[in-house]
Amino acid sequence: MTTLFGQLVIGPPGSGKTTYCHAMGQYLKGLGRKVAIINIDPANETFMYEPQVNIMQLITLEDAMTNLKLGPNGGLMFCMEFLEKNFDWLIQQISRFKGHYFIFDCPGQVELYTHHNSMKNIMEKLDKFGLRLCSLHLVDSHYCSDPGKFISTLLLSLSAMLQLGLPHVNVLSKIDLLSKYSSKLQFGLDFYTEVLDLNYLLESLSEDPFTRKHEKLNAALVSLIEDYSLVSFIPLNVSDKNSLLRVKNAVDKANGYIFGSGEQQSVQSLLACAVGAEFDHDRIGADRDVYS
Repeated sequence: MTTLFGQLVIGPPGSGKTTYCHAMGQYLKGLGRKVAIINIDPANETFMYEPQVNIMQLITLEDAMTNLKLGPNGGLMFCMEFLEKNFDWLIQQISRFKGHYFIFDCPGQVELYTHHNSMKNIMEKLDKFGLRLCSLHLVDSHYCSDPGKFISTLLLSLSAMLQLGLPHVNVLSKIDLLSKYSSKLQFGLDFYTEVLDLNYLLESLSEDPFTRKHEKLNAALVSLIEDYSLVSFIPLNVSDKNSLLRVKNAVDKANGYIFGSGEQQSVQSLLACAVGAEFDHDRIGADRDVYS
């Protein structure tokens, strides 16, 4: 079975998922990759790109809400459950794009990535099909301007990482707009991207009369995040090619694209062991794009 690669683009509504899919798709095509963008958001009616596969040919959110008398949240969950039950349709659609790199544009309902099982089950089936995915979680960078919102963002990212069980890259989107909120940032950008000592945020929360009464809860949440020590972020400006390059390299490392597949991966690993070399992952990823 041929190994395929791709990324699952997730995140809350308004985090810039569709914009990112378009920008990254164009960027990867410029590097010589064959890219297929797969829309699995049944509520996405406005595209910046031309989806090669579109779940709305199978089911739409409007269909679910009208015929089953569901609200938007329940309708989205039903649509994902429907896609899971009709997984063969998705495989048939994907199979038309041999040798492509896949970008999945996903719904914005966070429950789908934190505790609902349909998305997780779909990803496990895609893995068995031979598709090596990395989940790319976008969150709006303006959440950095509020300590409480940033801790919530950390918890959301951590929950998604644990629930999906995929290689994972967290991204602070719209970083070019952060200047609007820079006066509200209590620390430098590195503090938020590297998720440094969160006790400083606890001090900020203690100064707020509203959050001060939840001091013990805040401390417990911060302790939980730090105990896992899994969450960090890459800043992203979709109009900056260097920014897209950093995200691309991180995803390529996470899903194994830089190592190739099958025999290529085994040969590279053996060579690394034989000479004790450390691969320059960024360079290898760039070389694969030039020569693939």
